Amino acid sequence: MELADAEAAGCSQGARAPGEPGDLPGSVHNQLVPTRSSSRVIVHVDLDCFYAQVEMISNPELKGKPLGVQQKNLVVTCNYEARELGVKKLMNIRNAKEKCPQLVLVNGEDLTRYREMSYKVTELLEEFSPIVERLGFDENFVDLTEMVEKRLQQLQSDEISAVAVSGHVYNNQSVNLHDVMHIRLLAGSQIAAEMREAMYNRLGLTGCAGVASNKLLAKLVSGIFKPNQQTVLLPESCQDLIHSLNHIKEMPGIGYKTAKRLEVLGINSVHDLQIFSSKILEKELGILVAQRIQKLSFGEDNSPVTPSGPPQSFSEEDSFKKCSSEVEAKKKIEELLASLLNRVCQDGRKPHTIRLAIRRYSSEKHYSRESRQCPVPSHVIQKLGTGPQPMGWCCPHSGWVLINPLN
Repeated sequence: MELADAEAAGCSQGARAPGEPGDLPGSVHNQLVPTRSSSRVIVHVDLDCFYAQVEMISNPELKGKPLGVQQKNLVVTCNYEARELGVKKLMNIRNAKEKCPQLVLVNGEDLTRYREMSYKVTELLEEFSPIVERLGFDENFVDLTEMVEKRLQQLQSDEISAVAVSGHVYNNQSVNLHDVMHIRLLAGSQIAAEMREAMYNRLGLTGCAGVASNKLLAKLVSGIFKPNQQTVLLPESCQDLIHSLNHIKEMPGIGYKTAKRLEVLGINSVHDLQIFSSKILEKELGILVAQRIQKLSFGEDNSPVTPSGPPQSFSEEDSFKKCSSEVEAKKKIEELLASLLNRVCQDGRKPHTIRLAIRRYSSEKHYSRESRQCPVPSHVIQKLGTGPQPMGWCCPHSGWVLINPLN
């Protein structure tokens, strides 16, 4: 997740002037006009063991059994029955079988069904709000700010007491029904529950949700209670949530390389980052990065939920581990390309460019990557959707095929 610079956000606390959001002297109506970041209502929806759920929906006989989804020699995900028996995500198949001899494994290398279900989830969420941002196959951010405003504007002051939280409140913090931000977040929790109920009733999927005033906090709080539960974070508990992180690398928006550079500076915890000299941090990381991550450490994040729209590229890849000759490699590439062109055909837009990339693996466990690209041949574009496509133009030396961009 990329988090933009935060100006003022989420965790800021302090005295409010009379008439500012936070006081409810009579009606909610005129308190809901401001749309500054701290008055936003953002939901992070995270599907439970997504690949495993899709497999259990496809084959109901798998329900209730310890199930793992296999890609190559790894369990990329598993259901909660398997987790209770010691199986973990990204566990080696041999180790997983030792932990759980009765583990049922299904091949998950074909992502088609997962991808299709993922887009169905996003489309469902867009029925609640048009502002939905995809984060991989199994996560979505939803900006509910306008929907919450509309709901609250329909309430009179004597109806405020009917607004109740749906799910958990982080830290079991007491709800103040005279605080408009609390009311907004509670209303958001009710809508989040409706979204999760619709996902289950219409798609058969369960998931967790976090409700907060920005993307960072919503993502962090969504995983507090699992599976199939949701949590709302009130502003006063923000710092408790931030400081519950065991290491700075657990902070969304701080990547592996940045975390390593912070460790060199002696910054390991969120508190370390909060109190570290801004001038030194800016000198080491640059002004923009330093200011951004230091604001994140205080729970401040003004980055918008950006509607994802249709994908701008399609890709297929394979490790080619079972290929021992150029003939076998070419056959595998043709399989990848056939799948890729089928997806492009279903999408309906015409591709411009095809890129072939290869990652070479060395004994030192380092990867080198090179790629070549060219315009998609006109005869392929003309025949998209008319049946099997010619394959003679594809290069037999690549492990990764990308078509990009699309109209």
